[in-house]
Amino acid sequence: MENLVQTAMQNVNFAAIMPSLVLTCFGMLILLVNVFLPKGKTSIISWFSVVALVITGFVSYGAWNEPEFGFAGHVALDNFATFFNFTFLIAAGLSILMSDGYLKRENFDVGEYYSLILFCTAGAMWMASGTDMMTIFLGLEVLSISLYVLAGFLRDKTESNEAGLKYFLLGAFSTGFLLYGIALIYGVTGTTNVADIGLYLSAHPGELSNPLTVAGMLLLSTGFLFKIAAAPFHMWTPDVYQGAPTPITAFMSAGPKAAAFAAFIRILTLGLGGLQSDWTSLLWVLAVLTMTAGNVVAIYQTNLKRMLAYSSIAHAGYALVGIVAANEIGMSGILFYMLAYTFMNLGAFAVLVLAGKKGEENLTLDGFSGFGYKRPLLGVAMTIFLFSLMGIPPMAGFAGKFFIFAGAIKAGYIWLAVIAMLNSAVSLYYYLRVMVFMYFKDAVEEYDWVTMNVGAVVSIVLALIGVLYLGILPGGVMEMAKLAIF
Repeated sequence: MENLVQTAMQNVNFAAIMPSLVLTCFGMLILLVNVFLPKGKTSIISWFSVVALVITGFVSYGAWNEPEFGFAGHVALDNFATFFNFTFLIAAGLSILMSDGYLKRENFDVGEYYSLILFCTAGAMWMASGTDMMTIFLGLEVLSISLYVLAGFLRDKTESNEAGLKYFLLGAFSTGFLLYGIALIYGVTGTTNVADIGLYLSAHPGELSNPLTVAGMLLLSTGFLFKIAAAPFHMWTPDVYQGAPTPITAFMSAGPKAAAFAAFIRILTLGLGGLQSDWTSLLWVLAVLTMTAGNVVAIYQTNLKRMLAYSSIAHAGYALVGIVAANEIGMSGILFYMLAYTFMNLGAFAVLVLAGKKGEENLTLDGFSGFGYKRPLLGVAMTIFLFSLMGIPPMAGFAGKFFIFAGAIKAGYIWLAVIAMLNSAVSLYYYLRVMVFMYFKDAVEEYDWVTMNVGAVVSIVLALIGVLYLGILPGGVMEMAKLAIF
């Protein structure tokens, strides 16, 4: 027993989970501080949360090129996890910055809201750094439970209650598929460690054709494809995105989606690399289906949150192209694209937060009529974000799509790249339509309720800097992304 305890203590390395540990401690501290604050005085908590994210960012950066491993090989704070950690932190930071004014407008400024975002971000970090499927599952559950609450956070609003309930029920259902997949893979290989699964399947190639192995891969994929909102597992997305508080919709579209991609990539490349021919064929079809379904249905949307929801489905399809390519430029392109998408999509949602009325009214195409003239600075910012989402140079979206599509072409998936580019062209219609309403329709409102609160303005400015920097000077970040892949 003493030897077992000694071995366990030697395997514990808190440096491997230090970023998430710091964030979790700050989340619990915020819960305690909130008890002593007067009701409605949560601005200090929002800024304290941002400080917590910045400190966590410095802690994460310390692991760059100096990986830490711990907990008997269950956690790896390597370059891959560190790169994704920054994506999560940026998504959480921008969401928190736009939340303070929003919650006050909705008369629901509650401090626990910020703790839940921090806990959700910590769960995302465990997913990115998990090298064992049990660790990844633990991170997924911490992330998901926090998001279920956040999606239904405005409990006096029917749409928010519906969003939380739908996300909870369908999320729990998809988790069952994921766990069943893990169980089947464990039954075949005798381990849940991702690297050990890969080694076992390499040493026993006959198991690659085992129906249990293939079924395990399919069930695992189903769980992750739900989280990234890939078709046909995307049906929850528009209703949940529309009903959830707008800052949470923004966060869900970037942070949790990136976490699911991080875990999915690690499992597919390191654990199920022997089945690459199978999962590339599957994901080729799903990438086309996801891009096409997201873009085509987005054309018919008049609610801007629903439009951006279907847009996010299409962008998940573009990222899946990088996994299908399964080469250096394709995989590193996914990391770059997730970061770029975080800036451009959260920037667009930050503008919606300021443009919306109490009760989230006015977030429609008609409600945006003349917005560009009445609020010119916000109109210009929204235009830049929409151009980036379209993939127009020199914005970050163009650079991200370029790297992913180049990876597909290099891997020989010419038709997949062509279909992706055609889908990107289709998206021009519904993004440009927003600009038409902003600049070519007569204003029906004066937008006098729009208040330029500090947090939302800071989030828009930071998003603009990120979009322009990644678009004009993508080389440095792309090199970091290449260092981060396996």
